[in-house]
Amino acid sequence: MQISFAAPAPAIEAGSWVVAASEGRALTPAAIKADKASGGALTRALKFARFTGKSGEMLEVLAPERLGASRILLVGLGKPASLDLKGLEVIGAQILARLESAGEKSATLEIEVPKSAKLKSGDAAAHLAFGARLRSYSFEKYRTRNLDEYKRHLETLRLATSDAAAARKAWQGLDAVANGVLFARDLVNEPPNVLYPAEFARRAKALAKLGLKVEVLGEAEMKKQGFGALLGVGQGSERESQLVVMQWNGARKKGEPVAFVGKGVCFDSGGLSLKPGSGMMGMKGDMGGAAAVTGAMMALAARKAKVNAVGVIGLVENMPDGGAIRPDDVLTSLSGQTIEVLNTDAEGRLVLADGLHYAKTLGCTHLINAATLTGACVVALGNLNAGLFSNDDDTCEKFQSAMRSSGEKFWRLPCTDDYREQIKSQIADIRNTGGTRWGGAITAAMFLKEFVGETPWVHLDIAGAAWNEDAKPWLAKGPSGIGVRSIIEWVRSYSA
Repeated sequence: MQISFAAPAPAIEAGSWVVAASEGRALTPAAIKADKASGGALTRALKFARFTGKSGEMLEVLAPERLGASRILLVGLGKPASLDLKGLEVIGAQILARLESAGEKSATLEIEVPKSAKLKSGDAAAHLAFGARLRSYSFEKYRTRNLDEYKRHLETLRLATSDAAAARKAWQGLDAVANGVLFARDLVNEPPNVLYPAEFARRAKALAKLGLKVEVLGEAEMKKQGFGALLGVGQGSERESQLVVMQWNGARKKGEPVAFVGKGVCFDSGGLSLKPGSGMMGMKGDMGGAAAVTGAMMALAARKAKVNAVGVIGLVENMPDGGAIRPDDVLTSLSGQTIEVLNTDAEGRLVLADGLHYAKTLGCTHLINAATLTGACVVALGNLNAGLFSNDDDTCEKFQSAMRSSGEKFWRLPCTDDYREQIKSQIADIRNTGGTRWGGAITAAMFLKEFVGETPWVHLDIAGAAWNEDAKPWLAKGPSGIGVRSIIEWVRSYSA
């Protein structure tokens, strides 16, 4: 879909003409213009419709043949005082979904924001386009039949705005973020026979064209350095484990980067603690944290962000062959801490343990890790919110501010020392589970905390929110790419 910005025209000559009204049926100037151009079609339709102008409401009328446009779509903006950029993104996504369902090929959005909303015209247009771009996502790479049923029909989306230059400037940054989100979604959608650790590493390495410095460590190098926890997870697979380190140096001063660490279990069978068959379905997505980190690094590089950042992703398969780790095994992590393995299906935290410690050796000042880590977090929060844990209130508050700007939803859960007893081991420094069903998301976070030390840290357990079983008005069915947008917003706090 091609997205462009231009000054408003007297009328639209092809495709859908999308205009707006505030709550109370207050038509915007563009809507009044469209009504006049259509010979009062909107006015007549409003007499017989329940449309009130609430946010997301829509009223569609066929345009008269003399107008050239195929239809006029009236969209509700809600109360002007409540309208913000995140709300516009949702409206943009809802418009896109409506146009796609109608089979439209082109559309022009002429949606002026009421002055009382205190939003700039260019920013408003760019965020409408951002929402539409995110909602337009589809993954049809492996379909060979009935392609028209799944094909995205909308080819061109034009946004008419009084400040097209400002809209284009704002769009440059937003488009980079959208590309990062969609790249993360693509990674999660790939089947595990295609996206195994080495292939994931290859795709990350290809991002060097954006200016990222990308290094890939294979098993021999990791064994030499002592990545005992990460390698332990992957030793049951014939696919070689990988560690990918992506660096972006965009700040004026060198060094002192912020760091992101992602869990990249490209397929999780549970290992010898084997999942039931139904529990393995969807486990290609157990690398959603690594996908989010990779998408965020891609967006930072594309935006030329003025920050030094490091992305570390541990890529493994958790498989149950004769060489796999066993319950009761003890692993020695990169940090030197020993880990008693109680459950081989609690593997993601082992990968992150070495990844977090490695990121610390690179001199990072702050850490974020993202992982589809625990089913317990899904039980606690469902699919709408992801889990948020931290060892530092100031860092956590900055992330919460970032998530409010991004529109992604996280809920903070406790990560305090009174939970530490539950992961004590009788024979090693620590064990990889709490030993009971209760508070599993918290004990997993406590395990990770052992490898962070005093570095300010945020842990994102995205297990529930990383995949959408049903399409939402603002999000297509499938992988969500959660984490990318909030990480990018959080980085703004540390840009220099």
